[in-house]
Amino acid sequence: MANRDGTPIWYELMTDAPDAAQDFYGKVMGWSFQKPPGGLERDYRIFAASDGQDVGGMMRTPEHAEGRPATWDAYFGVADVDTMAAKVEKLGGRIHMEPQDIPGVGRFAFVADPQGATFYLMRGDSDGQSTAFDQMKAGHCSWNELVTSDQTAALGFYGKLFGWKKTGAMPMGPNGDYTFFGQSDTDMIGAMMNAQEAGRDPFWNFAFTVTDIDVAKAAVEDGGGTVTHGPIDLPGDEGDWLIQADDPQGAKVMFTGKRKQGAV
Repeated sequence: MANRDGTPIWYELMTDAPDAAQDFYGKVMGWSFQKPPGGLERDYRIFAASDGQDVGGMMRTPEHAEGRPATWDAYFGVADVDTMAAKVEKLGGRIHMEPQDIPGVGRFAFVADPQGATFYLMRGDSDGQSTAFDQMKAGHCSWNELVTSDQTAALGFYGKLFGWKKTGAMPMGPNGDYTFFGQSDTDMIGAMMNAQEAGRDPFWNFAFTVTDIDVAKAAVEDGGGTVTHGPIDLPGDEGDWLIQADDPQGAKVMFTGKRKQGAV
């Protein structure tokens, strides 16, 4: 994979109701779904944006993970999965699934940072560049947000692991800053924040771009999801808005997009 270490290259939803989730996200995001070529024993579905580019996958919760809430996870690209997994442990994180191969796809490991937020490490077999994360295209992921118990420690961990740097911050009162990060000042990937709810398990939260935030909000609610925050006007001059939502199975997800037709 041509992407630099620490680049988000794939997004994955684990859910116990893939048919319902496919229907929900198909209507909210306009994603098309298909099963990967070659066949798999497990229920796995790849979803693509309207431009035809693959963004991620959805899988039924496997038996060994039964009871795990519906959850979105990210795959971060690395050149060497085994070396990076060992580095995760050395830096105080955990390996939940040891490095292993998916024939014809690549090598991956499932790990957690020292505060407990989970993510994947991935080295794809293809030398192509993933466009799953693209802040300019509808249907793609536009933001990667880490909600954690200690953002200072988390930034230190990911800085040593992936080379991420603090690129700015926005004060959030007693909960500390909303800290932006990326590979450089001009290559911002997302942000991290301390959890506002005491005792909350750290997790990664992702925003996907829609063409109309109000249409997406209505689709979330009509589809059985719950809008928990927003729409809120995002800082900057681009006119972008965001909603935080729970999908019908409880997975947390964000949507960003423009407001059309003068909605308020």
